Amino acid sequence: MKKIDQILSNFTAWEDAVNWMGVVDVELPNFEALTETLKGAGIAGESTTPVIGHFGSQTTKLNWQTLSPDATKLAEPKVHALDFRGNQQIFDPLNGYINQEVVVKTRCVPTNFSPGKFAVSAATETANEFEVHYVKIMIGGKTTIEFDKFNFVYIVNGKDYLEEVRKNLGL
Repeated sequence: MKKIDQILSNFTAWEDAVNWMGVVDVELPNFEALTETLKGAGIAGESTTPVIGHFGSQTTKLNWQTLSPDATKLAEPKVHALDFRGNQQIFDPLNGYINQEVVVKTRCVPTNFSPGKFAVSAATETANEFEVHYVKIMIGGKTTIEFDKFNFVYIVNGKDYLEEVRKNLGL
């Protein structure tokens, strides 16, 4: 019987895999492929084709409840290793609830720091934004995606789609 993915029951955010960053929510990076439109002889119209393993700017955003020391520390203009560790709740109709680990690891540099606003009895809506250069997604202890923009690595479910490209480029 099919197991039903339900929710991310909770997660933690870490800097350098050891410094817990507190109460924050995270917008993870998108994988939007670079594309080119093909047209010409042999094609009935146009076709948009992705450039395999090449993606547009990837960003991640951290939204804070308050203007915290962790938020200001992440404004430092350096490479930050940010890890997000979560628990996904899955329902198995035969055996009940299952907890599954999900981890997203990133290396990124800050591109925007917004201290937010001051309002009585309200969150400050402080935010950090980053350009992501590396991202690794692990589900249930298995790496499902690993992308390293500067080292030409794009692995999905164990297959490195840029391995031959690296070889052809002499990398």
